[in-house]
Amino acid sequence: MKALVITPKNQAEIRFLADLLKKLGFSSTVMEKEQIEDAGMSMLMKQTDRSKKVSRDSIMKKLKS
Repeated sequence: MKALVITPKNQAEIRFLADLLKKLGFSSTVMEKEQIEDAGMSMLMKQTDRSKKVSRDSIMKKLKS
C-alpha cells in the first residue's frame, strides 16, 4: 500500500482536509511531527545494509569521541 502525505499550514486546513477525505470515503490519520519523524526513521532502518558487521570496540570508540 502507498500513502500520500499532505502538510497543511494550520489547524483549520487540517480539519478541512480531514472532513473532505471522510466525505470522499478515505480514511485519514493526523500525525504529530514526532510520529512523522519516527516513520521516516523506520523506513531508513528497513533500507539499511545489514550484511556488514562492526566490532563492539569500534562502536564504543565512536561513542566516546
